Amino acid sequence: QLQASGGGLVQAGASLRLSCTTSGRAISDRSMGWFRQAPGSEREVVAAISAGAKRSYYIDSVKGRFTISRDNDKNTLYLQMNSLKPEDTAVYYCAMNRYISFNAYQRPYDYEYWGQGTLVTVSS
Repeated sequence: QLQASGGGLVQAGASLRLSCTTSGRAISDRSMGWFRQAPGSEREVVAAISAGAKRSYYIDSVKGRFTISRDNDKNTLYLQMNSLKPEDTAVYYCAMNRYISFNAYQRPYDYEYWGQGTLVTVSS
């Protein structure tokens, strides 16, 4: 139901914008998140946003560089990534939270639906 896109190969310092669209289900009533998983690492939350976009969360390593946003009318979630670093290299996944409230959003278990992932590679 979720499809992520926008990944690619870029040099350090560049920007990318990831998008996540849905088919068959609106996103407006759920918080959403972006996760990433690098080879040999666990999947980690990168950013999350409440259903109404009034609250958001970022892991420390992306604060000030990444921005999560959403357009509920278009059923689309975004992740604007600026000043990319080689350590940002990973497969990025979008996900829809299983809860209506924005209380639990840091664990993969908190999410019910997942996109297929889009690869971001940042070269030094």
